[in-house]
Amino acid sequence: MAETLVAVVPVRGGSQRVKDKNVRPFADTTLLDLKLSVLAETRGIDRIVVNTDCDRCEAIARRNGMDVHRRDPEFASSSVTNDQHWRHLAEVTDTDILMMAQVTSPLIRKSTYEKAIADYRAGRGEFDSLNSVSEERKFLWQDGRALNYDADRTPKSQDLPEIVSLNFAITLIDRRTMIERANVIGKNPKFMRLDKIESIDIDDPLDFKFAEFVYQERGKNWLTG
Repeated sequence: MAETLVAVVPVRGGSQRVKDKNVRPFADTTLLDLKLSVLAETRGIDRIVVNTDCDRCEAIARRNGMDVHRRDPEFASSSVTNDQHWRHLAEVTDTDILMMAQVTSPLIRKSTYEKAIADYRAGRGEFDSLNSVSEERKFLWQDGRALNYDADRTPKSQDLPEIVSLNFAITLIDRRTMIERANVIGKNPKFMRLDKIESIDIDDPLDFKFAEFVYQERGKNWLTG
């Protein structure tokens, strides 16, 4: 019997940098509505669960026909660390494979989700998590020193070492591993590079406006086609 795969959409009611970002108008929709509509059309997902402490988010989830796990207030505060949050998500989700899908990455295409799921299932045994990343071709400095190049022989940006950053847009991981490690990264992860558009992450009001602009320009059909 095939292992079950549940997509978890974690959304909190509070937002420190972008007020009500999950439920406020985003072009002709909301971030949560948009994410759920894309996931609903994605092949390979057995169930979609919205994990939330927010009445408005719960209402949107139920309007879209999704399951809801009402989050304990203890795990909805900004004081909860990522490891506590991740372990709790896995503990309360009944599945073999957990896919975490963040609404703050609104431009992930249906085809990208489907490729991630197919790659993860095909690679079981070779790696224990699949995590989306963004390429970082930047000249990095810390404490007055260059980190990834010789400052006396500055290379072209395309010749910088290949460095990627986790963007947390897509996570696929065995639920038991997520509980044991209290992490969304396995011991032997596979990284999936996203392009600049799909890597857009909403962290502040400018990000929100830019993502909204790109969505309006490309349209819903681009996401689900």
